[in-house]
This record gives sequence, C-alpha cells and structure tokens, in this order.
Amino acid sequence: MKGKNTQKNELLSWIVVLFLGLMIAFICKEYVFSPVVVNGASMSPTYEDEDVIIVSKISKIQRFDHIVFRAPDEEDYYIKRVIGLPGDTIEMKDDVLIVNGKKYDESYVKRDSDSEKRVTENFTLEQLTGEKTVPDGYVFVMGDNRLKSYDSRHFGFIPIDDVYGESKVRIYPLNSIKIILNPYEQ
Repeated sequence: MKGKNTQKNELLSWIVVLFLGLMIAFICKEYVFSPVVVNGASMSPTYEDEDVIIVSKISKIQRFDHIVFRAPDEEDYYIKRVIGLPGDTIEMKDDVLIVNGKKYDESYVKRDSDSEKRVTENFTLEQLTGEKTVPDGYVFVMGDNRLKSYDSRHFGFIPIDDVYGESKVRIYPLNSIKIILNPYEQ
C-alpha cells in the first residue's frame, strides 16, 4: 500500500512541475519575449530573410533599436530601425541622417560597392508627414536596406502602442542549421 501512495505522489509531483513549467513558458512568451521569423530583405544586412530573432516585449524603445510592429496597412508585422522618437526632428541630406540637428553615421545601411550612389533620398520630416517633429506616442522607422524598404517614409509614423517588441537576439535561419543524426552517414 505504501508503494502505491509513493507512485501516486510521484505522478502528482510530475504533473504539478509540468503544469508550472508550461504556465511559466506561456507567461514568458505572451508578456516577456517571443521568437519571430524575419520575412524579406528590408533590414539587410542586419537581418536576412528567414532569420529567427528573439523579441523583448518589455524593453523601453530607444533611437536605433530594431522593433517589430503591426504593419499600418495589413495584418502582418514589420521589423525596422527606430530613427525618430517623440519630439525629434529628422532630415536626410546627401545620404546623411540628421536627428535634432546632429549628424549620424549609418554604418548599418546597406550600400552598393559604388559609394557614390545615394541610397536614401533627401527629405525632411515635414516634407514627408506634414509634421515638424515626431508626435507624442509615435516613432519614425526606416529599414537598413533603404532601396528596398517600405517604411515611415511611405506610411508615416508608427503608434508606440502598435510596437510588438524590440529585437534582442538574432538566431540564424533555421534552414541553415544542419542537424546530423548519424555522423557516420556523411
């Protein structure tokens, strides 16, 4: 009889541990972090098509962070780089980013081998959006592959409430990971 109670207690403890583990995993995925697969080339070379990234849902968004957000005109999600925060002025002049009067070197932007070719058209925030500064509650985003990115230059500001999270970790594409089950079969 004592052995039967021990087995019952052992089974019950395993059920409790499994349940708690699943609850913790669910809570973390829903509220703390989540894996996301990159689709497209708008953030190349920073992220490539089919890269897997881990997104933090609790990060405070800062300039130049990579964020995942609900697309403004479809049911999909985009990943882009935050260029402007609320209150910022933004200008692009001769392929140089100017935020609040300060010039930034954008070494992350995909450029062709021909360094003379401009990758970002000249603009001011006001020319694109009619606003002199990024409004409260919004961000201005652009892709790193400026020639192939559909971003705030086209669809305007992104509501901060539509931000899913910030990319924290890049895991290379799943299709590039070779799993060797039997090393002698190579």
